[in-house]
Amino acid sequence: MKLHIAAETSELSSRLAGFLLEDIRSVLDRKDRYTFVLSGGSTPKALYQLLASEPYRSSVPWEKVHFFWGDERFVPFEDPRNNAKMAYEELLNHIPAAAGNIHVMNTSLSPEDSSDHYTGILRSYFGDTGTTFDFVLLGMGDDGHTLSLFPGTPVIHEQEKWVDSFYLDAQSMYRITLTAPVVNRAEKVVFLAAGSNKADVLYQVIEGERNPDLYPSQVIRPIYGELHWFVDAQAAAKL
Repeated sequence: MKLHIAAETSELSSRLAGFLLEDIRSVLDRKDRYTFVLSGGSTPKALYQLLASEPYRSSVPWEKVHFFWGDERFVPFEDPRNNAKMAYEELLNHIPAAAGNIHVMNTSLSPEDSSDHYTGILRSYFGDTGTTFDFVLLGMGDDGHTLSLFPGTPVIHEQEKWVDSFYLDAQSMYRITLTAPVVNRAEKVVFLAAGSNKADVLYQVIEGERNPDLYPSQVIRPIYGELHWFVDAQAAAKL
């Protein structure tokens, strides 16, 4: 695990954008595509806005980047709570991405059919062995959740499915999420966290005792790849 601490939140997005650009170039030197898992939430929004601006808009070969999502609220695409809608508004509508390389979680299907459909997409990209995604961007909630792996939910311990759906009582909605088995086969997993409200949980996730039912972010442990935490000074205050 490598920790990257930025003095300010604005610097955090800039450092991560540079890190991502370098990784895209490195991977495309040896492969013909780059697979990138996007995250929802407010902190990634600033990163997406930066990537959609110059020099990143012109310096990244976006037509070779294949986009996926880590999780989704089971609401229509037009709903402002939809993670894919946010990514389109802040990033995808502003870069020359290939439409066929953008894989949203389809909320027009039933939750179960949507997770099965997304599993099929991932299986067509990645085999049963070796690595999966090149880059997985994750956020972390104040409660220690990541993806739609919320404290106390059975999906935290999923070992077989790559994608799952379930009803989250606390939010009165279904969620669709990637699971630990597929994320932990990624080449790079990058958490992005900012703000003093993340300080306690960040300390527990990184330095506390292992208790994934309380701190689900702890289940993200890449098997073959690298784990990075990009955080600001406020979030890292207790480390």
